[in-house]
Amino acid sequence: MFAKSLTKKYDGKAVVDSVSFELPKGKVTALIGPNGAGKSTVMGMISRLIAKDSGAIEFEGKDIGNWKSKELSQKLAILTQSNNIQMKLTIEELVAFGRFPYSGGRLTQEDREIVNRAISYMELEEFRDRFIDELSGGQRQRAYIAMVIAQDTEYIFLDEPTNNLDIYHATNMMKIVRRLSDELGKTVVLVLHEINYAAFYSDYICAFLNGKIAKFGTVEEVITKETLTEIYKVDFEIMKIAGKPLSIYY
Repeated sequence: MFAKSLTKKYDGKAVVDSVSFELPKGKVTALIGPNGAGKSTVMGMISRLIAKDSGAIEFEGKDIGNWKSKELSQKLAILTQSNNIQMKLTIEELVAFGRFPYSGGRLTQEDREIVNRAISYMELEEFRDRFIDELSGGQRQRAYIAMVIAQDTEYIFLDEPTNNLDIYHATNMMKIVRRLSDELGKTVVLVLHEINYAAFYSDYICAFLNGKIAKFGTVEEVITKETLTEIYKVDFEIMKIAGKPLSIYY
């Protein structure tokens, strides 16, 4: 997927200003930056949830705007921050929604097998008949990820998947993100506020500042004292654990 010169304005102000990049396939790429830097807006545009004002997005050889919605949803899945489903659904029913681009709501035997595998992969078998509103925050997030897995797309976009999770469930969520890439071969793009999670679990990082890309590269290239200090206006110190850079700021 390529993005070239993406621009988005609200009330005449550019919140995304001439952003260009290429997403590495089969890798985990984290979008980081302070509030209002434009990262969630960029994710919305490349997933076609937000209309771009100008620029181009090429996906598998053609403009993303030329894809039919059903075909695109078989290639790309997105999980936004707001997933408050008002319907009384069990985990199994929620995960089955992931097959809608293929079955249109009429599940085949193959669809049911894929749903079962997704539930098993997320270790939710014992909860499959529980209603979503009866689950803890961590269990609910795992159920939504299972739905995304059942959608069986190569690209998975996650907007702040650790939001409102405690450190235990947030860490487990990031381990799941890593597995989606390492075990299932997915290309995962996620918006993160937690710099340490981005540093430890990502392959690439795209750092935003004032609607522009301040730095795009490997974790080692981006997670430096100089880059983080420029982006967050805070004096950072960097350490390493198991060969991965982590930031400690003060």
